[in-house]
Amino acid sequence: MGTVALALTDGMMPFELTVAYEVFGSAPPSVPGPWYELVVCGSGAARVGRFTLEPDAGLDRIRHADTVIVPAWADVDVAPPADLIGAVRAAHEAGARVASLCTGAFVLAAAGILDQRRATTHWAHTGVLAERYPQVKVDADVLYVDNGSVLTSAGKAAALDLCLHLVRLDHGSSTANAVARRLVVPPHREGGQAQFVATPVPTRPDHPLAGLLAWVVERLDEPLTVEDLARRARMSSRQLTRQFRSATGTTPLQWLLTQRIHRAQELLETTDDSVDAVAEATGMGTATTLRRHFHRAVGVPPDTYRRTFRIRSGPDQGV
Repeated sequence: MGTVALALTDGMMPFELTVAYEVFGSAPPSVPGPWYELVVCGSGAARVGRFTLEPDAGLDRIRHADTVIVPAWADVDVAPPADLIGAVRAAHEAGARVASLCTGAFVLAAAGILDQRRATTHWAHTGVLAERYPQVKVDADVLYVDNGSVLTSAGKAAALDLCLHLVRLDHGSSTANAVARRLVVPPHREGGQAQFVATPVPTRPDHPLAGLLAWVVERLDEPLTVEDLARRARMSSRQLTRQFRSATGTTPLQWLLTQRIHRAQELLETTDDSVDAVAEATGMGTATTLRRHFHRAVGVPPDTYRRTFRIRSGPDQGV
């Protein structure tokens, strides 16, 4: 399992840093045998949010680690320190496994580690990452990406998912589940699972789709087709598809399906409605259809999602 070096410098975000510290810093009581040696590495005391932290060792210690974790970088418009970039690059060249959490991907990209590799970051910054580093194959729709020796995660909770994924790789599923139980979080979300974020929609009131999208969202229980949307927008189906791709980056049917999935998530979290009722309310028709599309989009079945993310208390019905 070896040494895990946690990179520390001014301008990092406390949540992702402490997530890594919690996961790799101590083994659950139920796990026998050796655990990771966690070393916080930095060039000096660092300001992290409202906290000041002292490192255990200098940044040069990073290049001797087996795994390097780079937490989130608070301001993606500010270049990371050259010594941090150099230390991370040196560790990678020495054979270390390097993982970034959230916007820590910008540090890896600056070090050239993500060149020609698939990578992700927080959905709000994927566009900036892709524009600034065109040689990086940015995937905005996943929780984390595992390239073997180089891993990247999306934001916040996805950072925890990636850390648990590393534990699973090193120690196995039972140990990762024990860590998850200690942290009181779901034990496993696949990296390919979608980031929980609404599909972008035009915000300008004069945009050709602005009125249409609001109209559709109010009618998700109806069996809408592309032709129905085109008639409402007073466009041809081809014109509508072109406008959708420009505004949302996807097709009308895929956008509509995404909205149905989001509504299903909301109903599963906040109501006792059966899966059949949720399917009807979201225009899916049957529970079988809902389960198929929901599992493909979210990565888990509706009943599993409800148990994990439920807001209201009370017994589930019909799941």
